[in-house]
Amino acid sequence: MPLYVQIIVGLLAGIVWALLGGWLGWSDFTAQWIAPFGRIFLNLLKLIAVPLVFFSIIGGIVQLGHPRNLGRLGLRTIGLYVLTTFMAIGLGLLIVNTVQPGKRFDETSRLENRLSYELWLQQEGMVPHDGRWLMQNEAYEKTLAEVASRTGYENIGQVRDRLAVAQKAGESGPLTFLEDMVPENIFLSLSDNRNMLQVIFFAILFGIAVLFLPKEKAVYLTGFMDAVSEAFIKMVDLVMKGAPFFVFALMAGMVGEMAGDNPARVLELFVGLTWYSVAVLAGLLFIAFVLYPAFMSVFIKRFSFMDFLRGISPAQMLAFSTSSSAATLPVTIECVEENLKVDPKVSSFVLPIGATLNMDGTSLYQAIAVVFLAQMHWVELTLGQQLTVVLTTTLASIGSAAIPGAGIVMLMVVLSSVGLNPAWVAIILPVDRILDMVRTMVNVTGDAAISVIIGKSTGLDKIDKR
Repeated sequence: MPLYVQIIVGLLAGIVWALLGGWLGWSDFTAQWIAPFGRIFLNLLKLIAVPLVFFSIIGGIVQLGHPRNLGRLGLRTIGLYVLTTFMAIGLGLLIVNTVQPGKRFDETSRLENRLSYELWLQQEGMVPHDGRWLMQNEAYEKTLAEVASRTGYENIGQVRDRLAVAQKAGESGPLTFLEDMVPENIFLSLSDNRNMLQVIFFAILFGIAVLFLPKEKAVYLTGFMDAVSEAFIKMVDLVMKGAPFFVFALMAGMVGEMAGDNPARVLELFVGLTWYSVAVLAGLLFIAFVLYPAFMSVFIKRFSFMDFLRGISPAQMLAFSTSSSAATLPVTIECVEENLKVDPKVSSFVLPIGATLNMDGTSLYQAIAVVFLAQMHWVELTLGQQLTVVLTTTLASIGSAAIPGAGIVMLMVVLSSVGLNPAWVAIILPVDRILDMVRTMVNVTGDAAISVIIGKSTGLDKIDKR
């Protein structure tokens, strides 16, 4: 049985176990004796991810043979990643403005939401962009008093912590992401998966320096880097032998945590946010199964998307179960090199950068979420404000941590950029974890697609080493 089929079986078995365990009262057993194996699996992948990226990028750059080849590779990689990000955001805005999921709530709820928004604006010393103050209408005095007496979303503990992070990010300058790319201490950066962009920067700088060394000195480093990269790939092989069981444990723990002793709670999470969830899922599936195949067929002749899916499926299933592009990266590299036959000097450069820069699924989700929340609060975003969403979402996706939950923090930054309350993320938190799993799978699929496009269509797998 192929590995990806085993992983799918493990994933489905984990969901069934969690729901059955909740019904039979086994939630504590699952949490204490099964879920820890899922966390161990995640830690093993994270353990491998940073050093694998570090040595793979250096090794890949050294194999390029000349700095001008690095320039060709870098420009095409970043250009394609930015292009697909813009396409994903545009698709998200098209879907949310067509389906209008936020307007499917009843008028009373939307009125209360609007008055709550205006109270927040008043507290922050801001004015609504549409110029309307419904709270000044005497007909809404009773409703306004009821809304004012409630506890705001911003007082929810889970949101308060993320709100502080988002406010700090919102206060940063336009070039802060460039500052954050340059590490003060590479050893500290290597010790934290959230600093992947700093590791990539140092690895590229080190690799470029090696290109300028005399060949008789560089040959020793080249051999060492290749050997270490192979060792880490072998570690991935060993860990993945237990992937079906580990994914079972991961899913059992995660779904069990959501359901508790009441399996119906998992379904209840979607009831109030059905249209929003459908809009996001439809967009993500369109990107993965329509946009990427069309994009790849433009650049690659005699292209078979089914072969591509079969080759990348183990990484997709892992991305779905871990919600982490960084944790999935070692497996993505192995799938692209072994199954899709992309040259290592291309994949070792393109994929680590993609895990940090390419967030197509997350970008689409943020575009839909912002407009959905605005519609839900009776706020009409102008074309200019939606273009601001496009720009802010693109910048927010650059360097955002390739770890679970990072997208929700960046969403707060995007909300703030168009004058909306960042604490509104509390509304979509109940379904965010499941949507995060799907959008991470799309992100990883996009990384692999761009890697294949560059490796197969531009001749960079036959780099001139002169």
